[in-house]
Amino acid sequence: MIDRRAGEDRRKVPRYAVNIGVEWESAQGRRKGTLSDLSIEGCFVLCSGEVEDGDRVRIFLPAGDRMKVQMSGEVVNHIFEIGFAVRFIDLSVAQHKMLEDYISKLK
Repeated sequence: MIDRRAGEDRRKVPRYAVNIGVEWESAQGRRKGTLSDLSIEGCFVLCSGEVEDGDRVRIFLPAGDRMKVQMSGEVVNHIFEIGFAVRFIDLSVAQHKMLEDYISKLK
């Protein structure tokens, strides 16, 4: 088996290892998952939900005091029964700032 992570790094921005319980939503409904990494451009969601590359999803990041910030994204890589990678799309200025603040606390 070829390690897809080997060789030149494919990412332009660093991802940070996290363990954050989230909810995510697709056309099939809302489910729970866990973020295993996060960057300003995307994340990886550990879950058993079925998605396909190209699907649009919403990720609900906890923002304290039981509030959640919704991030829209596109599935760019799914691994059956493990999870999927999301590239964030159409982020507002406020969402982008929230992500920057979230990530700065991880450094």
